[in-house]
Amino acid sequence: MLLKDFDKMIRELLDIDRIDPLDVSLNGLQVSRSKDEIKKVAFAVDACMESFKRSADLNADLLFVHHGIFWGKPYRITGGLYNRIQFLIKKDIALYGVHLPLDMHPEIGNNAGIAHRLGLESIEPFGDYHGLKIGCKGALPSAKTIDDIIDSIPGRAAELLAKLNFGPKKIRTIGIVSGGAPEVVSQAIAESIDLYITGDASHTVYHEAMEGGINVLSAGHYSTETWGVKLLMKKIESETDLSTVFIDIPTGL
Repeated sequence: MLLKDFDKMIRELLDIDRIDPLDVSLNGLQVSRSKDEIKKVAFAVDACMESFKRSADLNADLLFVHHGIFWGKPYRITGGLYNRIQFLIKKDIALYGVHLPLDMHPEIGNNAGIAHRLGLESIEPFGDYHGLKIGCKGALPSAKTIDDIIDSIPGRAAELLAKLNFGPKKIRTIGIVSGGAPEVVSQAIAESIDLYITGDASHTVYHEAMEGGINVLSAGHYSTETWGVKLLMKKIESETDLSTVFIDIPTGL
């Protein structure tokens, strides 16, 4: 597959051009390569030297990440950023990043992946961000305790950063916004949701959650954002002739 065709496919699949104006990430191709053709694509959550080195070891032509290296402003190409870009160019590995469009995709997004893993029904958009619903919400077919949900929650149990058990003992409705969105708990409270799941933990929402009578799980930024990357990888693998591989670099956060 040609690099330009990969770019076109991802842009259309994830509706990047529609969402781009509201996303501080530089969605799309962030670093190109000398050869137009790509045969093997590595997938990872983060654009870091570790994922770059492992992509090179795996002979990947392109690395797709959720967290890229450019975020809404000009950067001086010095220090660590220089080293990262220099490595990619030297190894001739292209870098492709997609942020919010991958979080919010209704089928292969991070939040959709978590919702389906938990068995939610009547799933609909949730979590307003500048007019976009970037998360989702739904209902369990039968009520569960927060500990029952923790037992089945995506990711590693060790990466559960916080459990705020201030809501109903029997949980039916769940709102999800992956990654760094603890403040969206206010929207979950306003919508009378029983449990809010996000990635990051925050001291500032503790009392708000307690006073709002809601359960909150901070399940780890990394763990909650592997889902879209893996789902996209599986889709690319099944619908194209590209070889794919997932690079797992958990941070514990």
